[in-house]
Amino acid sequence: MLRKYLALSRSTHGVLDIAMPGFAALLWLGHFPSWPVLAVALLTAVAGYTALYALNDIIGVRVDREKFAGAGPNPGYSVEASDLRYPIAQGKLSLGRGIAWFVVWYAGALAGAWWLNPWLLPVVLAAPVLETIYCLLFKLSWWRVLVSGCVKALGPVAAVLAVIPEPSPAWLALMVAWLIAWEIGGQNIPADWNDVEEDRRVGARTIPLVFGPRIAGRVVLVALCVTVLLSLALPVMSPLALGWPYRLASLVIGGYLLLVPAVALLRSHEGRRAARLFDRASLYPLAQLVLILVFVLIG
Repeated sequence: MLRKYLALSRSTHGVLDIAMPGFAALLWLGHFPSWPVLAVALLTAVAGYTALYALNDIIGVRVDREKFAGAGPNPGYSVEASDLRYPIAQGKLSLGRGIAWFVVWYAGALAGAWWLNPWLLPVVLAAPVLETIYCLLFKLSWWRVLVSGCVKALGPVAAVLAVIPEPSPAWLALMVAWLIAWEIGGQNIPADWNDVEEDRRVGARTIPLVFGPRIAGRVVLVALCVTVLLSLALPVMSPLALGWPYRLASLVIGGYLLLVPAVALLRSHEGRRAARLFDRASLYPLAQLVLILVFVLIG
């Protein structure tokens, strides 16, 4: 039974995503926070991501059932694909239980946010609203990619607010722009590309469907080039002495995990290449977390 709930919340992908708030907090703070703050922040992040991914499937259950009513779901090749993908739509988990799972985890996220910094509450409250808008735009507009980028940026923004009460708005905007570019180029478009046949059957308005593989591939590459370039500016918001060794390491990470598979996708236009890019880009937060950890420990 637990596997069904974990599949609802895409736990494998969620664990990887949690690395990004960890990276953001360490980047801005320059050292580990106190153990109570670290523990509560980690639990809050787990609760938030668990709730939000579950909400995605709850809001999108009708569309997901349409996909299953056709030729069957694309099994996919991404980290979030499994036999239990969309457990509510498959009838393996009731909608009521899914909603209860979301409510429990979301309540935990709200409680943790209040304890860490009451100013986090607007961020946590905005997350399900934006996620709902994102899901509802599935058949209406490809501009949903920007909403997706904003949703993905909320976790790291919350992490910064948990350790820095009054962060610089300009540096915060820079970090958000970096996160949105990574989400669009490395996550959202590749995921839609991998699901293109399913989405075509249900009349979705995704970038790969609206503009075709050639334009979609170019958008992916441009977004990820922006991601890598903006990553070189991230050290300005940190008290750590992150010089060119850090920037060079970040450039290598971005080149290997983002740009190399993006170029391969642009050349081939194959769904498997899109899935490979999605998988590689999903490791980008973890790689950035490991990198900043090294500099925190040696600094």
